[in-house]
Amino acid sequence: MSSIGRKVNILFLCTGNSCRSQMAEGWARHLLSEACVAYSAGIESHGLNPSAVAVMAEAGVDISNHLSRTVAELPKVAFDIVITVCDAARESCPFYPGVSLTMHHSFDDPPRLAAGLDGDEALAVYRRVRDDIRDFVMGLPTYFPTVVAESV
Repeated sequence: MSSIGRKVNILFLCTGNSCRSQMAEGWARHLLSEACVAYSAGIESHGLNPSAVAVMAEAGVDISNHLSRTVAELPKVAFDIVITVCDAARESCPFYPGVSLTMHHSFDDPPRLAAGLDGDEALAVYRRVRDDIRDFVMGLPTYFPTVVAESV
């Protein structure tokens, strides 16, 4: 358990819950499991992206058992933080009553950017976005004490 007394519930939202939000959930579970419980969902469900699974595995994070799901398929959880990781999700983000903090950080879309590239070049795009998401997730604990204080 973290020094804040309870774990923070975080939801990462993306368009299809196939790549960026899955990576963010994986990083949060891997790096911040003592302080948060991470979830991800999409406005739609596009299935888990195999290249995202591969590059996360390279970094020691297994997301192969994650499910691609929509917001409606999420368990009933009181989210403390809702983070949209793409512009389309931000525009379509449902309202979550009681959420202490909503954030937006748009990450590049690896499937779109890697389209037409060969294997190694395509994976380089996924790796860059994976690392950008890792760096973002590592900075999230700075928000946890404020979120917990506001929910008490």
